[in-house]
Amino acid sequence: MLDKEQIKKLKIQASEICEKTVELIYNGGGGHIGGDLSEVDIMISLFNYMKHDPKNPKWTGRDYFILSKGHSAETYYTLLSEYGYIDKKLLDKYGTFGSILGGHPNKKVAGVEANTGSLGHGLGLATGIALALKKDQKENRVYVLTGDGELGEGSNWEAIMSAAKYKLDNLTWIVDRNSLQISGKTEAVMPLESLKGKAEAFGFKTVEINGHDYEQIFSALSIREKEKPLCIIANTVKGKRLACAENRPDWHHKTPTKEQVEQLKKNMAEYRKELA
Repeated sequence: MLDKEQIKKLKIQASEICEKTVELIYNGGGGHIGGDLSEVDIMISLFNYMKHDPKNPKWTGRDYFILSKGHSAETYYTLLSEYGYIDKKLLDKYGTFGSILGGHPNKKVAGVEANTGSLGHGLGLATGIALALKKDQKENRVYVLTGDGELGEGSNWEAIMSAAKYKLDNLTWIVDRNSLQISGKTEAVMPLESLKGKAEAFGFKTVEINGHDYEQIFSALSIREKEKPLCIIANTVKGKRLACAENRPDWHHKTPTKEQVEQLKKNMAEYRKELA
């Protein structure tokens, strides 16, 4: 269980990552801001929970992370720079010609395990890595974060069937369940509910949580059930913390104005002051 000081530290970190991600998108001239902000608390929790070493990104004892919803790469880049995987100066090149920091993550970036962004591929990649680790009798875990709109891709369900068949209890699949995609509400575009029931029926140990509550996130990440992969359905708010963007599908991909960035920075500074 997390204590009050740990939760406070995570909340402060989240506000800083949110602020820096929005600045990154503003300076770079665009990004998938809605999904970037819905995933912040999940991503921070993973970076604090997983076994990883920024000084040795290919450490054989590391846990593996794949951002299947690769279009939400800006939060990922911000975290990689904060943890020392990449030079913070690289963030200034985001979105410019020749930069390794593009709209989707790729393996040229230290800390990135796979090129992603073509939706529906990440879960298959994660399943393959988890299976290989099992065959090699390794203790490493594999974490994969998908979007919910992404689950309209059938390849996800092939991977889910395979993960259950091969009893990959070293695999954790997290769904950023913000209930919105570029075309609108997921339940209007391609209904997913009961998502928990579907994941369970396919053979996953499944829990549903508040994806902005650190105690719930860390508790879910610690679940282990022998011979069963884990699915965490994390209910989130698209555009979280950027008031003008929250729960709005038109902010799926958008560039905030200078005034909106400044207002967010002011709000986050006030928030951190309240936590102090």
